[in-house]
Amino acid sequence: MAPVPHVPHVSPVPHVLRVLVADGNPVVRAGLAALLGAAPDIEVVAAAADGGEALHLTRLHAPDVVLLEVRMRGVDGISALPHLVRLAPVLMLTYSQEAEIVREALLLGAGGYLIHGEFTPEHLLAAVRDVRLGRAHFSPTAASAVLAELRASSQPQGNMAQSSEHHRLNRTEFGLSSREEEVMDLIAAGMSNQQIAATCFISEKTVKNHINRIFAKLRSATRGEAMARWLGTARPGVTGHG
Repeated sequence: MAPVPHVPHVSPVPHVLRVLVADGNPVVRAGLAALLGAAPDIEVVAAAADGGEALHLTRLHAPDVVLLEVRMRGVDGISALPHLVRLAPVLMLTYSQEAEIVREALLLGAGGYLIHGEFTPEHLLAAVRDVRLGRAHFSPTAASAVLAELRASSQPQGNMAQSSEHHRLNRTEFGLSSREEEVMDLIAAGMSNQQIAATCFISEKTVKNHINRIFAKLRSATRGEAMARWLGTARPGVTGHG
């Protein structure tokens, strides 16, 4: 019997994440292309100056992720967004921080919303990789806008002022730090530890540490109990049952 020929092991070629950048400022486009292109697993396949060009180039190059500015001459990002999300995940990367713009972008299908000046290069790279997998990323101002929208839509109009006052009193009563307040707000919005970590740009281990301290300060044993105290539907100082 003839010997079986040796077949050398070939490692699979790692998938390169293909990105399209759409921004009306050529300096910003060049900077983003340089930053993203320096990552070994990311390739910038095209750059667009407005939403119309972004749509054309997305159809041509089939990127894995589109980075999209809101305000651009010609076709703006919001107008192009509902068409782009049919072709690829879209991460808003913009200077626009108005709550109504954040809300509209998310309703139209954006997979995340980052505001310039509120993230590091490492955070941007992580967000691009995660949005490709369906994991949302928000910078702090955008996250606050999302939370405000969730609170407004989940309560009758007449109860909003009363709930806000409960929230303020509970914050004073329990003495949470500003970061713990942020994490508790995200818990109250129904986010998982992984989603909170992505939104706050911290590790899941750090999120768990914050939650342990929050539970101790709110004298709560479960997420539901902590949410009830934080949102003012349970009286401070009353211990519940798991």
